[in-house]
Amino acid sequence: MHLVCGVDEAGRGPLCGAVVAAAVILDPARPIDGLADSKKLTERARDRLAPLIRERALAWAVAEASVEEIDRLNILHASMLAMKRAVEALPLMAHEALIDGNRCPQLAIPARAIVQGDSLEPAISAASILAKTVRDAQMCALDREFPQYGLAAHKGYPTAAHLAAIRRFGVQTFYRRSFGPVRKILDNPPLWVDGDDT
Repeated sequence: MHLVCGVDEAGRGPLCGAVVAAAVILDPARPIDGLADSKKLTERARDRLAPLIRERALAWAVAEASVEEIDRLNILHASMLAMKRAVEALPLMAHEALIDGNRCPQLAIPARAIVQGDSLEPAISAASILAKTVRDAQMCALDREFPQYGLAAHKGYPTAAHLAAIRRFGVQTFYRRSFGPVRKILDNPPLWVDGDDT
């Protein structure tokens, strides 16, 4: 059987946290109804589908690139690294990888980039759902530790409320300091914040 893995990432745009990637090899004998681009699904639908994907897929893996790697490499290269790690972590070796987007990470197997692949290829849809649910869970865990930033609500994206919270409470270690809005706050700290940005 020709094994194809779908690969996608979640978390390129947020100001904080890791970028998370997933790779999934679906089982044609165990189809999963309702697979779609994770961004077009409700949170409830994603949370329902994620365990089904883990249960029914022939193989799946989730990996990430850290905030430090994002700041060192840039978000594009960190996303490619997370995808590469996810594919390499699969317990089965796929024959081909289908990557969401217009670029492919360097892999040991043939890879094909598919723009809007998370809407077109069920295996990429499945990967997008796993990546998104894992990253959202990470944001909710951070929110329990740092509730003042509202991370459970906006998942780290640069909303007005989030930017206001960073200006008020400072830049924690989980923020991506190479991202413009964060760097701007670091370069222009509010007058009422002392020099400590931890």
